[in-house]
Amino acid sequence: MKNQVEMKTGKQFYKTWNFWKQVLSIVVGATGGYLYYRYVGCSSGQCAITSNPVMSIVWGGIMGLFLVNSPCARGRC
Repeated sequence: MKNQVEMKTGKQFYKTWNFWKQVLSIVVGATGGYLYYRYVGCSSGQCAITSNPVMSIVWGGIMGLFLVNSPCARGRC
């Protein structure tokens, strides 16, 4: 059956653009989250996300992944 889509396993999956696009979006988002914490962040400590660098990095990484994998990014809006 030549029409079936082959499942990519292990090393094959890591070589695909889809995998690296997601990794790159997380790295860019996490970098943006850190830069937001560093230059804009909350100095009073009352802001849940921007007063802690770890939370800013995690939040930025999640937002970066969401923006790349959102339905609008794939033209399904």
